[in-house]
Amino acid sequence: MNPWQIKSSKKSYDNPWISVTEHQVKNPSGNNGIYGVVHFKNVAIGIVPLDENFNTWIVGQYRFPLQEYSWEIPEGGCAEHESSLAAAARELEEETGLHATQYTKILHMHLSNSVSDEKAEIYIAQGLTQHAPLPEETEQLVVKQVSFNEVFDMVQNGIITDAMSVAAILQVKLLLLEGKI
Repeated sequence: MNPWQIKSSKKSYDNPWISVTEHQVKNPSGNNGIYGVVHFKNVAIGIVPLDENFNTWIVGQYRFPLQEYSWEIPEGGCAEHESSLAAAARELEEETGLHATQYTKILHMHLSNSVSDEKAEIYIAQGLTQHAPLPEETEQLVVKQVSFNEVFDMVQNGIITDAMSVAAILQVKLLLLEGKI
């Protein structure tokens, strides 16, 4: 049962990727208040490429909202008309140039669910072959092949802080420890 009562809603911002709606609400305590929600128009997609030697690929780029450089798994968006698997294959190729023969979905997540409805789907990609990357015009990427143990250490040492990357790498580590990969 939803303890929130929406009294009115007003879309305050809209672009091709997100919209922001401000809701006038009665909160669970019965008091009046506001609640802003960021709606994401795409599903976030993440991919952990993993070769037969347990190497993976990470992508480095400057993240405008953070004003920081970030190391991440290959990531992107899945539009409404696209399947998450097709988006994963497209994003992997765009960012790393890798093609995979096998994809396994390992996570479904809600990101920052106190202020947004953003969802994420994360895959492991295996059976890899290298081709030329096709980055988007907004991406100035550095692609780095590292051992899975090194990328796990990067998470443990706070070098990788992107939420999807952290969750994906920890999930892959668990799957490896359980002998499922």
